Amino acid sequence: MATNQVTNAQAAASPVRPKKAYRGLAMEGFIARWYARNTKSRGDHKESAELVAAQLDAGAHVLEVAPGPGFLAIELAKLGDFHVVGLDISRSFVDIARKNASDAGVVVTFEHGNASSMPFAAGSFHFIICKAAFKNFAEPVEALNEMHRVLKPSGHALIVDLRPDPSSEAIHAELKKMGLGWLNSLVTRFVFKYSLIKRAYSQEQFRQMASESAFRTCAIKEGLIGLEVTFSKT
Repeated sequence: MATNQVTNAQAAASPVRPKKAYRGLAMEGFIARWYARNTKSRGDHKESAELVAAQLDAGAHVLEVAPGPGFLAIELAKLGDFHVVGLDISRSFVDIARKNASDAGVVVTFEHGNASSMPFAAGSFHFIICKAAFKNFAEPVEALNEMHRVLKPSGHALIVDLRPDPSSEAIHAELKKMGLGWLNSLVTRFVFKYSLIKRAYSQEQFRQMASESAFRTCAIKEGLIGLEVTFSKT
């Protein structure tokens, strides 16, 4: 009895720590600034923004989940009369993205928050984009459920991320597009091989997560290095 009382007292004094919202290193401080510098010149920010814009009506409300430095959201805001919001778990990225938007002369709202517990009302957005980040979420199904909740009826969510089995040639071509110096290229190649690809989801895993979420199903388009996964709120 005494032992149980001690155990209970210890449990009360040591509450369970909340689960970390992301997998891998925290993208804060120096790491966030390094990432921002080395992804700013990538041409695919504009390409991705054009892909999203082609699916939107004027005045659409768009959410980018995990926008990082905000480059895609900023390019999207330049393309039309869209209300663009970014939500990131990194306070450093939120600060960087806000400055980038101000420097670009566009209006984008960047907020701090968790993808699996979004600070938005239900039915807030017509479209959601999440690029190169979904594999880092600690609670992917919960994140999908939150996307479903904050989407308007007939809204869509698009996840663009790495596949787990890209060829070495495809990775080399992707790094070449980034225009990195030899040191940053070496570091990025190491991160790709030993971190990012290991966390990437296969098509089967995406379909399984979709079936466990409020979306139930998804459509997948395969690329050389990644997947485009579309979810619809019907």
